[in-house]
Amino acid sequence: MNGASASASAGAGAGAGGEGPLVYKAWKGSNVFFLQGRFIFGPDARSLFVTMFLIVAPVSIFCAFVARELMDNFSYGLGVSVMIAAVLFTAYDLSLLLLTSGRDPGIIPRNAHPPEPEGFDGNAEVGANQTPPLRLPRVKDVVVNGITVKTKYCDTCMLYRPPRCSHCSICNNCVERFDHHCPWVGQCIGLRNYRFFYMFVFSTTLLCLYVFGFCWVYIIKIRNAEQITIWKAMAKTPASIALIIYTFIAVWFVGGLSVFHLYLMSTNQTTYENFRYRYDQRANPYNRGVLENIREIFFTPIPPSKNNFRGRVPQEQGLRPRATNGFMSPNMGRAVGDIEMGRKPVAWDEPRMAAEIGDLGAGLSNLLEDKDGRFRSASPDLSRDALAVGGGLEEQGSSAMNPGRTSWGVETGR
Repeated sequence: MNGASASASAGAGAGAGGEGPLVYKAWKGSNVFFLQGRFIFGPDARSLFVTMFLIVAPVSIFCAFVARELMDNFSYGLGVSVMIAAVLFTAYDLSLLLLTSGRDPGIIPRNAHPPEPEGFDGNAEVGANQTPPLRLPRVKDVVVNGITVKTKYCDTCMLYRPPRCSHCSICNNCVERFDHHCPWVGQCIGLRNYRFFYMFVFSTTLLCLYVFGFCWVYIIKIRNAEQITIWKAMAKTPASIALIIYTFIAVWFVGGLSVFHLYLMSTNQTTYENFRYRYDQRANPYNRGVLENIREIFFTPIPPSKNNFRGRVPQEQGLRPRATNGFMSPNMGRAVGDIEMGRKPVAWDEPRMAAEIGDLGAGLSNLLEDKDGRFRSASPDLSRDALAVGGGLEEQGSSAMNPGRTSWGVETGR
């Protein structure tokens, strides 16, 4: 597997070959890749092995202690079909798990630079003492089916998120139609893998019911064959008892999840929207009726990935960022910290910076003074220049104390 940590070494070797590094090697998200970028997983992909074990282990016990005993208890060789169905059902369930966790969930590629505000003419000349407004709007209004929806600016990806898109703090990517990040599959659930996620959860529910049901069939056959009570028959097959308890607990989890997501699909909601916006109390701009909502999930083509992980990074992304004509992120000039990722912000210590700049100006002045406090007459121009430099530094110190100005000394809209 190749993580995002490979980006530094990949970028260093890209300059010698004249081509940009491979996208999956220079990836800025937290994902890990397998088979040279053919599969993409979340940073918690190891949990995938735990999920696979929780599926394969009970099915293996079922095949060894229950299905094998039932092979001779059905006429016309139907007992063999119990074993074959369990194996095929498990293989189908695992394939859905890999389709969910190993594919691009709908990641939107990051921008190399912030977008320019609408209506700005980059060719317009600006005077020496004039600067255009710097701050981009934090949100934009988009009309969806006659309802206004607000789209937010992502500071990490430097783009305005499309409707229903959200930034996953675990994978560090903006994902289209973001539903949630599932730790059991080690991947975000979004536009391109939600269908397989639901099929995986639902098929796991059916697999639990299948094992649960045939364990009881085996117990009843023991009771009928030996003419004993059901309790004594259960005591003769402890594996069946363990599987019944295991699947009974598991079916409440995966079964409840299946019912919950069936409700979300029928109302065209995501888990993120359901917990954040509460569409049962407000109009849902994406709800088009139960049948149309179900068709959108299962019977519409899955859009292609917007990322070519095995391709080369465009050369322009490896160069210095282009000039943005004075424009900056909506959070520029605020406390330093990745607001989008929820990290603790670190505020600029402006008084300390102003004091250090003032000390520097005083130090330059002292170098030009003699012991009696008089400026050296040998270089009066230098003395005036030093005063000008000191005055300029003091002005910068005062501007640093002005909260209405950014670190560039430009007003940020009052």
